[in-house]
Amino acid sequence: MEVVHTIPELRAAVARARQAGKSVGFVPTMGCLHEGHLSLIRRAKQESGYVVVSIFVTPPQCGPNEDFAKYPRTFEDDRRGCEAAGAGLIFAPSAPDFYPAGASTWVDVEGVSAGLCGEFRPGHFRGVATVVAMLFNAVQADVAVFGRKDLQQLAVIRRMARDLLFPVRIIAHETVREPNGVAMSSRNRYLTPEQLAQATAIPAAMEAAQALARAGVTDAARLRAAAQAVLAAQPALKPQYCEIVDLETMASVASTIGKGCAIAIACHLGTTRLIDNADL
Repeated sequence: MEVVHTIPELRAAVARARQAGKSVGFVPTMGCLHEGHLSLIRRAKQESGYVVVSIFVTPPQCGPNEDFAKYPRTFEDDRRGCEAAGAGLIFAPSAPDFYPAGASTWVDVEGVSAGLCGEFRPGHFRGVATVVAMLFNAVQADVAVFGRKDLQQLAVIRRMARDLLFPVRIIAHETVREPNGVAMSSRNRYLTPEQLAQATAIPAAMEAAQALARAGVTDAARLRAAAQAVLAAQPALKPQYCEIVDLETMASVASTIGKGCAIAIACHLGTTRLIDNADL
């Protein structure tokens, strides 16, 4: 497995893979990889002959109250994990090498990025869409794999790829969970064992809504209320949102009839922000 730091090196490696007759898969990450990320790499390996993983933390992806400098960097562990999962190359640029001097262009995916996390993390999805668009142009992958846990991010990337005619197939990979059902996240490392147990109220809340949906309930207010009751029973959790949304637009819905919907939840647990979602 190669590790490169510049776009010319990246493009040369991808060109060699294509000359060898391999299709190219891509998994963009910010590093601090866990089993969820590694499952994305393995999925990309199933879908392509050569997998590029980017490890790149950029300030535009962090909100105004989020500390870019404190994001955990675990490159050596990440490198070993990528190699074991089947990656062919890690692209780990520095911001000065990646962003052109004086860059002033942004990708702003309107509508789908407005609610949910977009309301509470201003500028985040603009940063995500811009850096992913740049990475798509740099890698020129055939397929790109994203985790289903970041549901709104997935919707933003799908809309951007469609609107800007990127010739890349976007694959959504199912959320990988801790043994207790909590969605895996790099942020879980900040939770104490007690907090990790308290966080199980989030998947339990989603299951309460799903149980009603399986019983035939389509009224979003009832589904949301069932989930909110479970969250409220765990006082350590401070819900930020609990919404029933359309999977394509991320807009809140009044009814789940005739459309693909999910329940999406964000909560603070101490100083850690957790998100999760499930289909209805």
